Amino acid sequence: MIIDSHSHLYGDEFSEDIDEVLQRARAEGVGKIFLPNVNADSIEPMLRLASRFPRFLYPMMGLHPEDITDDWPRVLDEMEVRLAEPANPYIAVGEVGLDYYWDRSRYVEQQEVFARQIGWALKFGLPLMIHTRSAHREMVEVMRTVVNGKSINIVNSQSSNSKLHGVFHCFAGTAEEAEELLGFDGFMLGIGGVLTFKKSPLPEVLRSVVPLNRIVVETDSPYLAPVPHRGKRNESAFIVATVRRLAEIYEVSEAEVCEITTRNALQTFPKAG
Repeated sequence: MIIDSHSHLYGDEFSEDIDEVLQRARAEGVGKIFLPNVNADSIEPMLRLASRFPRFLYPMMGLHPEDITDDWPRVLDEMEVRLAEPANPYIAVGEVGLDYYWDRSRYVEQQEVFARQIGWALKFGLPLMIHTRSAHREMVEVMRTVVNGKSINIVNSQSSNSKLHGVFHCFAGTAEEAEELLGFDGFMLGIGGVLTFKKSPLPEVLRSVVPLNRIVVETDSPYLAPVPHRGKRNESAFIVATVRRLAEIYEVSEAEVCEITTRNALQTFPKAG
Protein backbone atom coordinates (compact mmCIF):
# COMPACT_ATOMS: atom_id res chain seq x y z
CA MET A 1 0.00 0.00 0.00
CA ILE A 2 1.03 3.59 -0.71
CA ILE A 3 -0.20 6.55 1.32
CA ASP A 4 -0.50 9.91 -0.43
CA SER A 5 0.05 12.06 2.63
CA HIS A 6 -0.90 15.38 1.04
CA SER A 7 -3.46 15.92 -1.72
CA HIS A 8 -6.10 18.59 -2.41
CA LEU A 9 -8.53 16.35 -4.29
CA TYR A 10 -11.53 18.35 -3.07
CA GLY A 11 -10.57 21.29 -5.30
CA ASP A 12 -12.46 22.46 -8.36
CA GLU A 13 -9.74 20.91 -10.53
CA PHE A 14 -11.27 17.49 -9.78
CA SER A 15 -14.97 18.36 -9.85
CA GLU A 16 -15.62 16.65 -13.19
CA ASP A 17 -13.81 13.34 -12.70
CA ILE A 18 -13.01 12.71 -9.04
CA ASP A 19 -14.38 9.15 -9.13
CA GLU A 20 -12.07 8.26 -12.00
CA VAL A 21 -9.14 9.96 -10.26
CA LEU A 22 -9.69 7.84 -7.17
CA GLN A 23 -10.10 4.68 -9.22
CA ARG A 24 -6.75 5.34 -10.87
CA ALA A 25 -5.16 5.90 -7.46
CA ARG A 26 -6.49 2.59 -6.13
CA ALA A 27 -5.29 0.81 -9.27
CA GLU A 28 -1.74 2.05 -8.55
CA GLY A 29 -1.83 0.75 -4.99
CA VAL A 30 -2.78 3.94 -3.13
CA GLY A 31 -4.65 2.81 -0.04
CA LYS A 32 -5.10 6.09 1.84
CA ILE A 33 -5.07 9.76 0.86
CA PHE A 34 -4.75 12.63 3.35
CA LEU A 35 -6.55 15.91 2.59
CA PRO A 36 -5.13 19.11 4.14
CA ASN A 37 -7.58 21.99 4.48
CA VAL A 38 -6.56 25.49 3.35
CA ASN A 39 -9.27 28.00 4.35
CA ALA A 40 -12.86 28.39 5.56
CA ASP A 41 -14.35 27.81 2.11
CA SER A 42 -12.57 24.50 1.52
CA ILE A 43 -13.87 22.80 4.67
CA GLU A 44 -17.26 21.65 3.40
CA PRO A 45 -16.07 20.42 -0.02
CA MET A 46 -13.32 18.49 1.75
CA LEU A 47 -15.70 16.94 4.26
CA ARG A 48 -18.24 16.01 1.59
CA LEU A 49 -15.60 14.20 -0.41
CA ALA A 50 -14.09 12.46 2.60
CA SER A 51 -17.52 11.28 3.76
CA ARG A 52 -18.08 9.59 0.40
CA PHE A 53 -14.89 7.55 0.76
CA PRO A 54 -14.42 6.64 4.44
CA ARG A 55 -11.23 4.78 5.37
CA PHE A 56 -9.72 6.03 2.12
CA LEU A 57 -9.81 9.83 2.35
CA TYR A 58 -8.83 11.55 5.62
CA PRO A 59 -9.35 15.29 6.26
CA MET A 60 -7.21 17.75 8.22
CA MET A 61 -8.10 21.16 9.65
CA GLY A 62 -6.00 24.30 9.26
CA LEU A 63 -5.54 27.73 7.71
CA HIS A 64 -2.91 27.96 4.97
CA PRO A 65 -0.57 30.97 5.27
CA GLU A 66 -1.48 32.23 1.80
CA ASP A 67 -5.18 32.19 2.76
CA ILE A 68 -4.90 34.56 5.72
CA THR A 69 -7.36 37.45 5.35
CA ASP A 70 -8.42 40.28 7.64
CA ASP A 71 -10.93 38.05 9.44
CA TRP A 72 -8.38 35.37 10.35
CA PRO A 73 -9.14 35.51 14.11
CA ARG A 74 -12.77 34.53 13.45
CA VAL A 75 -11.71 31.82 10.99
CA LEU A 76 -9.32 30.34 13.54
CA ASP A 77 -11.97 30.45 16.25
CA GLU A 78 -14.38 28.50 14.06
CA MET A 79 -11.74 25.98 13.07
CA GLU A 80 -10.79 25.40 16.69
CA VAL A 81 -14.42 24.72 17.56
CA ARG A 82 -14.49 22.01 14.90
CA LEU A 83 -11.32 20.44 16.25
CA ALA A 84 -12.82 20.40 19.74
CA GLU A 85 -15.88 18.41 18.66
CA PRO A 86 -15.88 14.85 20.01
CA ALA A 87 -15.21 12.16 17.41
CA ASN A 88 -14.30 14.73 14.73
CA PRO A 89 -12.74 13.29 11.55
CA TYR A 90 -9.61 15.41 11.46
CA ILE A 91 -6.33 13.48 11.54
CA ALA A 92 -4.02 16.52 11.76
CA VAL A 93 -3.68 20.28 12.00
CA GLY A 94 -2.91 21.37 8.48
CA GLU A 95 -2.07 22.83 6.12
CA VAL A 96 -0.34 25.46 8.24
CA GLY A 97 2.96 27.31 8.20
CA LEU A 98 4.68 30.29 6.62
CA ASP A 99 4.93 31.47 3.03
CA TYR A 100 6.76 34.67 2.08
CA TYR A 101 7.36 33.82 -1.57
CA TRP A 102 4.83 36.20 -3.13
CA ASP A 103 3.87 38.52 -0.30
CA ARG A 104 5.47 39.61 2.97
CA SER A 105 2.76 42.10 3.91
CA ARG A 106 1.39 39.75 6.60
CA TYR A 107 4.82 38.84 7.90
CA VAL A 108 3.94 39.02 11.59
CA GLU A 109 0.36 37.81 11.20
CA GLN A 110 1.51 34.63 9.48
CA GLN A 111 3.70 33.79 12.45
CA GLU A 112 0.88 34.51 14.91
CA VAL A 113 -1.50 32.28 12.96
CA PHE A 114 1.09 29.52 12.68
CA ALA A 115 1.89 29.67 16.40
CA ARG A 116 -1.75 29.43 17.38
CA GLN A 117 -2.24 26.40 15.17
CA ILE A 118 0.83 24.76 16.68
CA GLY A 119 -1.04 25.30 19.93
CA TRP A 120 -3.95 23.28 18.56
CA ALA A 121 -1.60 20.39 17.80
CA LEU A 122 -0.47 20.43 21.43
CA LYS A 123 -3.96 20.89 22.81
CA PHE A 124 -5.62 18.14 20.77
CA GLY A 125 -2.66 15.79 20.44
CA LEU A 126 -2.59 15.98 16.64
CA PRO A 127 0.28 16.04 14.15
CA LEU A 128 1.09 19.12 12.08
CA MET A 129 1.20 19.38 8.29
CA ILE A 130 3.63 22.26 7.82
CA HIS A 131 3.99 24.33 4.64
CA THR A 132 7.11 26.47 4.29
CA ARG A 133 8.19 28.54 1.32
CA SER A 134 10.82 31.29 1.40
CA ALA A 135 10.51 31.16 5.18
CA HIS A 136 12.72 28.34 6.44
CA ARG A 137 14.53 30.42 9.05
CA GLU A 138 11.36 32.03 10.42
CA MET A 139 9.56 28.68 10.54
CA VAL A 140 12.38 27.04 12.45
CA GLU A 141 12.48 29.92 14.91
CA VAL A 142 8.74 29.70 15.59
CA MET A 143 9.02 25.93 16.05
CA ARG A 144 11.99 26.24 18.40
CA THR A 145 10.23 28.90 20.40
CA VAL A 146 7.30 26.56 20.93
CA VAL A 147 9.44 23.50 21.66
CA ASN A 148 11.44 25.47 24.22
CA GLY A 149 8.25 26.64 25.91
CA LYS A 150 8.77 30.34 25.37
CA SER A 151 5.83 32.72 25.07
CA ILE A 152 4.66 33.19 21.48
CA ASN A 153 0.94 33.87 21.91
CA ILE A 154 -0.16 30.23 21.78
CA VAL A 155 -3.78 30.01 22.86
CA ASN A 156 -4.94 27.21 25.19
CA SER A 157 -2.09 24.89 24.31
CA GLN A 158 -1.23 23.69 27.78
CA SER A 159 -4.14 21.27 28.27
CA SER A 160 -2.15 18.45 26.71
CA ASN A 161 1.31 17.06 27.24
CA SER A 162 1.47 15.96 23.61
CA LYS A 163 4.79 16.21 21.86
CA LEU A 164 4.89 18.05 18.58
CA HIS A 165 5.10 15.75 15.58
CA GLY A 166 4.10 15.86 11.93
CA VAL A 167 5.40 16.49 8.43
CA PHE A 168 7.44 19.23 6.80
CA HIS A 169 5.47 19.17 3.57
CA CYS A 170 7.01 19.43 0.10
CA PHE A 171 10.60 19.46 1.26
CA ALA A 172 12.99 20.60 -1.48
CA GLY A 173 15.73 22.30 0.51
CA THR A 174 19.44 21.91 1.12
CA ALA A 175 21.25 19.23 3.10
CA GLU A 176 21.75 21.74 5.91
CA GLU A 177 18.04 22.56 5.99
CA ALA A 178 17.17 18.87 5.97
CA GLU A 179 19.44 18.20 8.93
CA GLU A 180 17.90 21.12 10.80
CA LEU A 181 14.37 19.87 10.21
CA LEU A 182 15.27 16.30 11.15
CA GLY A 183 16.42 17.73 14.47
CA PHE A 184 12.73 18.00 15.36
CA ASP A 185 12.02 14.50 16.66
CA GLY A 186 8.77 13.01 15.45
CA PHE A 187 8.74 14.93 12.16
CA MET A 188 8.98 13.48 8.67
CA LEU A 189 9.93 15.15 5.40
CA GLY A 190 7.18 15.09 2.78
CA ILE A 191 8.67 14.14 -0.59
CA GLY A 192 6.77 14.57 -3.85
CA GLY A 193 7.11 15.24 -7.55
CA VAL A 194 10.00 17.71 -7.24
CA LEU A 195 12.22 14.68 -6.58
CA THR A 196 11.77 13.58 -10.20
CA PHE A 197 12.62 16.90 -11.85
CA LYS A 198 15.72 16.70 -14.04
CA LYS A 199 17.64 19.53 -12.38
CA SER A 200 16.48 18.93 -8.82
CA PRO A 201 19.29 18.65 -6.25
CA LEU A 202 16.92 16.81 -3.93
CA PRO A 203 18.07 13.25 -4.80
CA GLU A 204 21.59 14.00 -3.59
CA VAL A 205 20.29 15.77 -0.47
CA LEU A 206 18.22 12.74 0.46
CA ARG A 207 21.02 10.32 -0.32
CA SER A 208 23.48 12.24 1.84
CA VAL A 209 21.54 13.12 5.00
CA VAL A 210 17.96 11.79 5.08
CA PRO A 211 17.21 8.19 6.09
CA LEU A 212 14.23 6.55 4.45
CA ASN A 213 12.57 6.10 7.83
CA ARG A 214 12.13 9.90 8.03
CA ILE A 215 10.21 10.24 4.74
CA VAL A 216 6.55 10.19 3.74
CA VAL A 217 5.44 10.44 0.13
CA GLU A 218 2.92 12.93 -1.21
CA THR A 219 1.61 14.45 -4.42
CA ASP A 220 0.28 17.89 -3.39
CA SER A 221 -2.31 17.33 -6.12
CA PRO A 222 -3.21 19.16 -8.31
CA TYR A 223 0.23 20.81 -8.10
CA LEU A 224 3.81 19.68 -8.83
CA ALA A 225 3.13 16.70 -11.05
CA PRO A 226 6.18 14.45 -11.35
CA VAL A 227 8.03 13.48 -14.49
CA PRO A 228 6.70 12.13 -16.88
CA HIS A 229 3.49 14.06 -16.09
CA ARG A 230 5.14 17.43 -15.41
CA GLY A 231 2.98 20.33 -16.53
CA LYS A 232 -0.24 18.35 -16.18
CA ARG A 233 -2.76 18.30 -13.35
CA ASN A 234 -1.25 16.16 -10.62
CA GLU A 235 -3.26 13.33 -9.06
CA SER A 236 -2.67 10.65 -6.45
CA ALA A 237 -1.99 7.88 -8.98
CA PHE A 238 1.15 9.73 -10.08
CA ILE A 239 2.77 9.08 -6.69
CA VAL A 240 4.27 5.91 -8.12
CA ALA A 241 6.82 8.07 -9.97
CA THR A 242 8.09 9.41 -6.64
CA VAL A 243 8.17 5.92 -5.14
CA ARG A 244 10.17 4.69 -8.13
CA ARG A 245 12.72 7.50 -7.79
CA LEU A 246 13.11 6.89 -4.06
CA ALA A 247 13.79 3.23 -4.75
CA GLU A 248 16.59 4.24 -7.11
CA ILE A 249 18.09 6.71 -4.65
CA TYR A 250 18.09 4.35 -1.65
CA GLU A 251 18.86 1.26 -3.74
CA VAL A 252 15.91 -0.72 -2.41
CA SER A 253 12.81 -2.16 -4.03
CA GLU A 254 9.72 -0.09 -4.69
CA ALA A 255 7.85 -2.46 -2.37
CA GLU A 256 10.25 -1.57 0.45
CA VAL A 257 9.78 2.15 -0.18
CA CYS A 258 6.01 1.65 0.02
CA GLU A 259 6.29 -0.39 3.21
CA ILE A 260 8.57 2.05 5.01
CA THR A 261 6.84 5.26 3.96
CA THR A 262 3.43 3.80 4.78
CA ARG A 263 4.65 2.82 8.22
CA ASN A 264 6.10 6.31 8.68
CA ALA A 265 2.78 7.92 7.70
CA LEU A 266 0.69 5.75 10.01
CA GLN A 267 3.05 6.37 12.93
CA THR A 268 2.84 10.11 12.31
CA PHE A 269 -0.95 10.16 11.72
CA PRO A 270 -2.34 7.49 14.09
CA LYS A 271 -5.96 8.51 13.54
CA ALA A 272 -5.60 7.22 9.97
CA GLY A 273 -4.56 3.76 11.13
